[in-house]
Amino acid sequence: MLTIGQVAKQANVNIETIRYYQRRGLLPEPVKPLGGHRRYSDEDVSRLQFIKRAQVLGFTLEEIENLLRLDQAVCCNKTHDLAVHKLAIIEGKIADLLKMREVLSGLVNQCEAGNREGDCPIINSLVQGQ
Repeated sequence: MLTIGQVAKQANVNIETIRYYQRRGLLPEPVKPLGGHRRYSDEDVSRLQFIKRAQVLGFTLEEIENLLRLDQAVCCNKTHDLAVHKLAIIEGKIADLLKMREVLSGLVNQCEAGNREGDCPIINSLVQGQ
């Protein structure tokens, strides 16, 4: 059995993160024995690592809560559907970022070309909403 500090260290999270996840219902809070300290299991460490890996993949805490409720064998289709939905959102964000990069790169190139007989092309673009 582990202390909260040991769990935090093994899962590479802050103690306050553990407490926050407990308040949100993502991680069960062990019973505190009279005059003692709460003790955590290796399963709690694994659950925290699961949560952090899911966050790295872009899942929100609400989505992670849903994933944690799904049984691995029975709900694989539901998990798949959640992952497909998340992937579509990520792909949309990537497309938006690529478009933003293209527009901003063009504006930077206009500035660097030195053809500034008038106003700044970046400011003009922002003012004109282009």
